[in-house]
Amino acid sequence: MLVFPMTKGPIRLDVAVSYALPRAGLPSAVSFRKWVAAALKGRIREADLAVRIVDEKEGCSLNHHYRGKDYATNVLSFPAELPEGLPKGVKMPLLGDLVICAPVVAREAAEQGKSLAAHYAHLTVHGTLHLLGWDHEDDKEADAMEQLEREILADLGIDDPYAGEL
Repeated sequence: MLVFPMTKGPIRLDVAVSYALPRAGLPSAVSFRKWVAAALKGRIREADLAVRIVDEKEGCSLNHHYRGKDYATNVLSFPAELPEGLPKGVKMPLLGDLVICAPVVAREAAEQGKSLAAHYAHLTVHGTLHLLGWDHEDDKEADAMEQLEREILADLGIDDPYAGEL
């Protein structure tokens, strides 16, 4: 996990949101920006990232290509890599890309009895934390990441997404 010192004051945030399917019923770009900003608040001063909302075919293709899995998943995070040869101390605000699969999110929200907006918010926060270096490969990492997600979502007025899980 990457550790970013807590920062104060406003952040410069550029979130490019693109939709690879009709936008009806999907959260607005403003909503995605709000959720990303909440995940970054106090953790980083400036960031550029892209959020792409895809259909199941594109989600499956990306998950197969990058993770070797033959199904679409809810969110994929692609952290940016610093180009070689940058002078020491130069920081790049580019965090990376999030790909969110709309049909999977809708299906999960219905199955879990969550509002669609709350589930999108959770997955956007979750994916953004991955871009910051958080992970859930073991129980300790998962517990820490889930607790941080709960805190961020609570600040947004969204209920604990893990409530009721065993």
